[in-house]
Amino acid sequence: QVQLVEFGGGLVQAGGSLRLSCAASGSIFSINVMGWYRRAPGKQRELVASIPSGGITNALDSVKGRFTISRDNAKNTVDLQINSLKPEDTAVYYCNAGLWETSSRYRNYWGQGTQVTVSS
Repeated sequence: QVQLVEFGGGLVQAGGSLRLSCAASGSIFSINVMGWYRRAPGKQRELVASIPSGGITNALDSVKGRFTISRDNAKNTVDLQINSLKPEDTAVYYCNAGLWETSSRYRNYWGQGTQVTVSS
């Protein structure tokens, strides 16, 4: 009933920038928290940044000052601005949302993932 779609991944040289976007659509009553996760090669998935409905953001210490998460509640979208990219940022980035469907059921949804590759 709900889908998340990501855009904006690509191949970038170290020091470059990317902007990732995610749009949620479907039978949504209200979105609680939205966030971005990533899975690097050979690593477990980790939370990069999140933004609840109240608007107070959280992020990994390693990305603070370089990554900025933002949200548009009216459009059900969340963006991740990534600056000063490093090779260790290379990963598949996933959008996530915890939300109430119009049926009143609460659950998490995941996007399909978008590849970010940072070259030395």
